[in-house]
Amino acid sequence: MANTNFNTDFTPLTVDPDKIYDYSFSIIDEEMGEHSFSEDQWKVVRRIIHASADFELGRSVLITPDAIEAGIRAILNGRHVIADVQMIQSGSGQKRFQKHGGDLHCYIADSDVSAEAKKLGTTRAIISMQKAVRKHVGGIYAIGNAPTALLELIRLIKEGVAKPDLIIGMPVGFVSAAESKEELAKLEGIPYITNVGRKGGSTVTVAALNAISLLADERAKEIK
Repeated sequence: MANTNFNTDFTPLTVDPDKIYDYSFSIIDEEMGEHSFSEDQWKVVRRIIHASADFELGRSVLITPDAIEAGIRAILNGRHVIADVQMIQSGSGQKRFQKHGGDLHCYIADSDVSAEAKKLGTTRAIISMQKAVRKHVGGIYAIGNAPTALLELIRLIKEGVAKPDLIIGMPVGFVSAAESKEELAKLEGIPYITNVGRKGGSTVTVAALNAISLLADERAKEIK
């Protein structure tokens, strides 16, 4: 029997996107129950669960205390967003970054990145992170697909070459995905959003990124 305790105005024929979102979020709030996330952290985690329909993934999310605020400040200060794959670039609300002076970039398909990766016998994801660090100061790094991109970014940070404003590192997979996130969770001095285990992906990384950009828009309205 269907649960009718959430929103009595909802029917299977509802096509209003706001009502669908509200109903989905009410289900998530109800089924998640008690949790230790702050109000703003929960706005991010709830969107991750909404994108994945996976409460186990949501419960495994790790967010440093300063991560949400760091992401909001970065967007409002016009910092750029760097994605590991084009799926993140396609799924993110790019105009929300542009109106604050930043933009969203992905270098993995660039011809110079491909050529260098082939020459060195390494992954394009690694070379794309090296290129991004050379081109941008700070920024938000959104990594949802390539563990090697996250591991390379961590290496560059440890060497003092990179200092992102925020890392959203949630790569998915069976090879080095969980390990790369374990390394991120050990990193000190850099705000991050990640999760434990193999799960993740571009979809949930986009969800986290979009949640932060929406919070940044809310902050901008408050300032005005």
